[in-house]
Amino acid sequence: MNLVKSLVTVSGMTMISRILGFLRDLLIARIFGAGAATDAFFVAFKIPNLLRRLFAEGAFSQAFVPVLSHYRVEQGEESTHLLVDRVASLLAVVLVAVSLLGVVLAPVIIYVSAPGFSADTAKFDLTVAMLRVTFPYIVFISLVSLAGGILNTWSRFAIPALTPSLLNLTFIFGALYAAPYFHPPIMVLAWCVFAGGAAQLAFQIAALMRIGMLPRPRMDWNDEGVKRILRLMGPAVLGVSVAQISLLVNTIFASFLADGSVSWLYYADRLMEFPTALLGVALGTVLLPNLSRSFASGDASEYSRLLDWGLRLTLMLALPAAVALVVLSVPLVSTLFHYGAFSEKDVAMTCLALNAYAVGLLGLIFVKVLAPGFYARQNVTTPMRIAIITLAMTQVMNAGLINVLGHAGLALSISLGACLNAGLLYRGLRRNNTFQPQPGWLSYMLKVMTAVLAMALVLYLLSGPGSWWLGAGSVIRALALGALILLGGVAYFGCLLLLGIHPRDFSGKFK
Repeated sequence: MNLVKSLVTVSGMTMISRILGFLRDLLIARIFGAGAATDAFFVAFKIPNLLRRLFAEGAFSQAFVPVLSHYRVEQGEESTHLLVDRVASLLAVVLVAVSLLGVVLAPVIIYVSAPGFSADTAKFDLTVAMLRVTFPYIVFISLVSLAGGILNTWSRFAIPALTPSLLNLTFIFGALYAAPYFHPPIMVLAWCVFAGGAAQLAFQIAALMRIGMLPRPRMDWNDEGVKRILRLMGPAVLGVSVAQISLLVNTIFASFLADGSVSWLYYADRLMEFPTALLGVALGTVLLPNLSRSFASGDASEYSRLLDWGLRLTLMLALPAAVALVVLSVPLVSTLFHYGAFSEKDVAMTCLALNAYAVGLLGLIFVKVLAPGFYARQNVTTPMRIAIITLAMTQVMNAGLINVLGHAGLALSISLGACLNAGLLYRGLRRNNTFQPQPGWLSYMLKVMTAVLAMALVLYLLSGPGSWWLGAGSVIRALALGALILLGGVAYFGCLLLLGIHPRDFSGKFK
């Protein structure tokens, strides 16, 4: 199997979604700005979105895909379909119950997750109203994740990767055309979450039918495969989603800061999600079923080669992305968001958060590669222990950094926590010789860092002063930013070629 082809497919479809996502955020920033109303929406969306990352794309995917791969290799299509039916039926029942509970308890949830909002009755009530609309999103998106796990196991990567685009298209349509029909207008965004979730689920049905894996209602709590998935899910919540838990805690801290703090962190996080999704999520999506297959077949050498390939690719692509986010923070934020109600102060505050987040980009993506190394082996205990340590240290850093750096301190604590998480995961894989790195790592790292320095110098010299980016027209800024990204890419990859690193080194051809 050529993993590069699969990775390019996932990354390409993800890029479409992220471009639409940036257009979505640009419209939200331009129409609604960054203030109390947007803070209310981002908190109301963050909670079901966090549950999505924790359970749907986090713990559930990491528990479900290895078991599904094992069933497919060892027990055949009929048993695999029966497992899918039983898991889907149980998941649907639990999700509907959780969603109803979330709607009823919305005031309590907001009081716990954003206690600072309670000082402003209007802001608190608006957030509660939005949460009641957005909470059912967890039902739709969790079933979407189930469908995506099935399709990825069958190496059908394109449809799951393209599916998130539908949510962004729903946001764009709602913000442009439907907002005047809602009171207040920002409520349209909450209903876009609901409608976008339903659209994503409907989009998966035809693809599941084509591979003969469309779930049928069949409940069995005593099914061994279902019980195995449930046993793996609990510890996996912390093991794979520690950064998301930290984001929720950060929302609690940020709710006590100045109006706009939640929004500044959100917009910076959205910029971070671009490389994280294009590389980290794509790598995790491609690696997990292949690592699971290698482990199920007992091929330890192939398992190590897969992890080594993922780590080298991460270093080559994530490190320059992190440096570029810092050097180009003002050009990026001003070009994407500095319109309408999004002020120069909003640009400056978002840049501070972006710089702090960029420190941990490499660690965040390494986690996406290393965690599947444990979950493919159905080892949930080690990542859970590491996650608890990381979460505790992140909150210690939060308490110290927020007094010095404000909202940017919250972002920096997540970055440092991600680096700690990645380091401990790597040590865990190496300590028991589960993972054997391929030779030549020291030389490879030196070459990559040399190329990154060359790129950073080019970007710094050509980017110009921040005042120019704040004052230039939108078209000029977009063209200038595109030229900078192109020149930085040419400088970086040209330097890599001169140093002897070629695309053929990452052919990604595996069994």
